[in-house]
Amino acid sequence: MQKKQEILNEISPDYFWDVNYKKLDPGNSKRLIIERVFTMGKAQEIMKLINFYGEKEVISVLKDLNYLDPKTLNFVSKYFNLPLQSFKCYKRKQLNPQFWD
Repeated sequence: MQKKQEILNEISPDYFWDVNYKKLDPGNSKRLIIERVFTMGKAQEIMKLINFYGEKEVISVLKDLNYLDPKTLNFVSKYFNLPLQSFKCYKRKQLNPQFWD
């Protein structure tokens, strides 16, 4: 595994406009980092993140997120070959349907 701060050098700081990027800790902020990179990141950054945290840990974090936009959710589902029903955000959306006026 790489040194902790090296992964932050591989990721664009633009994804973390609302937090102090220099104070991010890859161990404590793993959920935020994974969510932002999968939502806004490039393919190379996603691969580096998977190599850093490990596929099992990344999947675990993604499955437990309360929200992923539909495009990212679909990408993650296909990329890791997981059913949509295994994601917490998908289940929550199904439990709260939005009706037409």
